Amino acid sequence: MLVTAWPSRILTTCGPRIDERLVAALARLDDPTLPIAETNRRLGLVAEGLGLLRPSYQQVRVIVYELRSQRRSSRFGETLLEIAYGMRTQEQILRVLAGS
Repeated sequence: MLVTAWPSRILTTCGPRIDERLVAALARLDDPTLPIAETNRRLGLVAEGLGLLRPSYQQVRVIVYELRSQRRSSRFGETLLEIAYGMRTQEQILRVLAGS
């Protein structure tokens, strides 16, 4: 933690790049039902435990969006394949598209 000349201003240090171990931890920690800010707080604790700088919220947010889009896109791809082969009912398709 950095303390400036003004006692009321305390700054935290954030690294410009995220270590690959933190990206792997982020993939395990992310819970789409929780806000990204909570994931960021949890990742910060992991970073400190590894002796690394906490990543910035912006970096975490970008990576979480990418991870979530990859999860979503693979699910949609599987669903489209199953639709093509007639392996899913209409109700099942709607449930997948709704994300449940």
